[in-house]
Amino acid sequence: MRPIRLQETFRAVFYVPFYAALARGAYAAEGVEVTLLDGGEPARAKDAVLEGRAEIAWGGPMRLMLAHDADPACPLRDFGAAVLGDPFFLVGREARPDFRLRDLAGLRFATVAEVPTPWWALQEDIRQDGLDPDSLPRHTTGSMQQNAEALLNGDLDVIQVFEPFVTRLEDAGCHVWHAAASRGPTGYTTFMSTVANMREYAPEFRAMLRGLGKTQDWLHATPDAEVAAVVKPLFPELDAELIQRCIARYRPLGIWSRTPYFPPEPWEKLEHAMFTAGVIKRKPGWAACVDNSLME
Repeated sequence: MRPIRLQETFRAVFYVPFYAALARGAYAAEGVEVTLLDGGEPARAKDAVLEGRAEIAWGGPMRLMLAHDADPACPLRDFGAAVLGDPFFLVGREARPDFRLRDLAGLRFATVAEVPTPWWALQEDIRQDGLDPDSLPRHTTGSMQQNAEALLNGDLDVIQVFEPFVTRLEDAGCHVWHAAASRGPTGYTTFMSTVANMREYAPEFRAMLRGLGKTQDWLHATPDAEVAAVVKPLFPELDAELIQRCIARYRPLGIWSRTPYFPPEPWEKLEHAMFTAGVIKRKPGWAACVDNSLME
């Protein structure tokens, strides 16, 4: 089989299934050599595929929704689901066990600036809880690190973050108010490539899907500490215990899919949230953008 260049979107703990597949040699075991190209700007992962710098990437289905909304003839397709739950949380300085999203009214609230999907998804949840999300005076420019510091300094009441910020903030005395994964299946991370590449590299991509599927079986049957040890080389700045605690928080929320098959429901939930957020003017549709044909 031909070697494959896989473009990472950015480094994050919730991408554990992809990292575990690489670290365990799951693709090599299926006969395909996969080289990971480190991510930088999340929006550019799909461009690496379109420009021929990578055969395949992983990233959020929202990138395809934007691309297909702008151009119905866009050649990109999603396949190989790994993260079908929202990995973000709302963390506050005080304990709020009775917190509802409508309670954000009147609070100093900061959303994620690095990527847009967390807010686009959450705004629909807020709307469904009876509050107009556009009425919230959000802080939108700070990074997650900056917002975490502002929360600890008392300059914010609640912030939107993912792991390992959540665990570190808890250690500093803060509290989780809301897990976005509680809304149910949401399309968050899959493989993506072009129709032409899926045809040209079908044997290699099928092998990668087999490797990912076997990794998913392993992930759901393996203790958190062992999973953390396997992916630790991808996170030299994090200690193994912290990674383990992040995995332990994510696992019961069911954010990691059990097979690479990408079903309609998670796609449609994210698509509807993006439509109500006004960032897409039409719904491109699961059937037009998702291709499960390489699944065996």
